Amino acid sequence: MVKRKTEHYQIYVKQIEALSKIANLITSGLYLEELLRLIVQVTAELMHSKISSLMLLDPNRQELVVKATQSISEAYNKKPNIKLGEGIAGIVAKENKLIVVDDVKKDSRYLNQDIAKKEGLCSLVSVPLAVKGRVIGVLNCYTSKKHKFSQHEISVLTALANQAAIAIENAELDLRARSAEEALTTRKLIERAKDILSQEANILPSEAYRLIQKQSMDSRKSMREIAEAIILAKDIKAKRS
Repeated sequence: MVKRKTEHYQIYVKQIEALSKIANLITSGLYLEELLRLIVQVTAELMHSKISSLMLLDPNRQELVVKATQSISEAYNKKPNIKLGEGIAGIVAKENKLIVVDDVKKDSRYLNQDIAKKEGLCSLVSVPLAVKGRVIGVLNCYTSKKHKFSQHEISVLTALANQAAIAIENAELDLRARSAEEALTTRKLIERAKDILSQEANILPSEAYRLIQKQSMDSRKSMREIAEAIILAKDIKAKRS
């Protein structure tokens, strides 16, 4: 009896630690790819998964794409994208409701039967990743043997998925913010280089812009790199004079 209580306590502690890890990722500042890898690793350890995978929704194509998994299975990692509403994961994403499957090899909704048989996949719980009701992906946990997921396991996994979804959303927002900031910086550099070239070559700003563009194409370098070179040359010239 004491041993059983100790085991239950250890499981509880492990679950709390897993949820804490995912919660800490919300403000971690990690890049998206690294963040996704950590989420599937924590999920696999917590659920003792044969395979744990994370799929993100491509809103333009309306497809789920495998973005992270701790599996070494090449067949699983390269499996085709899943259309929204198709297959287990596609249904989960479309309806924003988790699905539990006793044996994926015997469920007609599961699209990749050949991979399931080859990799020895059996039970599955597929949980939506949603932020304020908007599904951004799906978290999948597979077992190698038939397993009846308890309500407690499902609750813990759901809580983990909710935390993971927020962390992913924050990482994507941060990425978009960085991209926008870089784009603005690039535009400012090109504008400055265009003005320098226009004054020194006594040509119109529009002509200067086309020259930068042509040099970029001819040298196979970005317009930002060309602009930075023009500005650097100007700065060096100013210091010498």
